[in-house]
Formats: sequence, structure tokens, C-alpha cells
Amino acid sequence: MEGDDVVMAAEESTEADIDGMKIRLKEMEDEAAALREMQAKVEKEMGSIQDPAAAATSQANREEVDSRSIFVGNVDYSCTPEEVQQHFQSCGTVNRVTIRSDKYGQPKGYAYVEFLEAEAVQEALLLNESELHGRQLKVTAKRTNIPGMKPYRPRRSNPFMQPRDPFMAPYFFAPYGYGKVPRLRMATRNSGLVLLVLNYARIVSLSCCLS
Repeated sequence: MEGDDVVMAAEESTEADIDGMKIRLKEMEDEAAALREMQAKVEKEMGSIQDPAAAATSQANREEVDSRSIFVGNVDYSCTPEEVQQHFQSCGTVNRVTIRSDKYGQPKGYAYVEFLEAEAVQEALLLNESELHGRQLKVTAKRTNIPGMKPYRPRRSNPFMQPRDPFMAPYFFAPYGYGKVPRLRMATRNSGLVLLVLNYARIVSLSCCLS
């Protein structure tokens, strides 16, 4: 009987191990399927980004939209897109008005206006320096940004920095320290008396030698 009990216990443990292995195998298959799905998604996104034809088409569409758009600067912070649309409504059909804002939701003071007709851009340029909310607007044609290219921004000059002369003479360190000049020693008040005593002593010594 004891031998039968041992055999049954061994069979039960073996079945439990097999069930555990099946569960782990099922989990590994699920993880592998999830990884394949993620990899396919990433490859699809990378392929769409690296596809030259898709990139060229996207760039062409962006240029076409920018050819129908204008840049409006010096926009009052309290202006709404509806007010900007009404201001340029006489130029043509306004398709979209975008007022740029920072990460805190505060307007940056400029906007983009997109028209349905490319001819409306020339009419909108005539409204340059027109007033809206008491401020003169700066209206220009919208430029197309090329991916990977940043506009050149010249370095600002520091008004507190003096320009350096390329032919400046080499700098020499002052031997007496910065801002110091050699000081001439003036003769002391008793220097004449000392010289007189020394001369008198010399005369006395000479007279003693002669005598």
C-alpha cells in the first residue's frame, strides 16, 4: 500500500508540473505575440517616416497650404480667432485661424490665417499695419519650414562688451602690481646733518694721521 501511495503522489506531482509548464508556455506565447504586434507597429511607423514618396507628398501638401496662408504678428493677447477671421474676411474665404500659445495656454502674440484661395494672400498683405484692438498688425506671407533645417539666427551682440582690437599690443604685467607705480623716496630731514657729521669725522681722522 505504501508503494502505491508513493506512485500516486509522484504521478500527481508530475501532472502538476506539466500543468505549470503549459501555463508558462501559454504566457510566453502571449508575450511573443504582443512583442510581434509592437514590432510590426513600430516598423510601420518607421516605414511611413522614412518613405521618400510619403515625405515628398507631405512636404508638397504643406507647401500648398502655406501658399494660401499668412503670418500675423503683434496680435493682442485678448484677441479671439473669430475676431481675427472677421478682420481678414474681406480678403477671401478664411479656412482656419490658429493663434499660437505657450505650454501654459497663454497666447504668444501671433497667429496664422489660412485661406481657401491663394489669391487672398495678396489681398491680406494690403492689411499690413492695420489696427486690431488698437495694435498695428504685421502681416507677411507664411514661410514653409523645411524638416531638419533651422532658420539662421545671428548671435546677439552684447552692448556691455567692448569690441576687441585685432591689432592690440600684447599685454604686459606691471612689475609693481596692478595700478601701482614706483614711488620715489624723498630725502629725509636729517640727511644733511648726517653727511656733515660723517665729513667732520673723516677730517678729524685725516688730521690725526698727518700729525
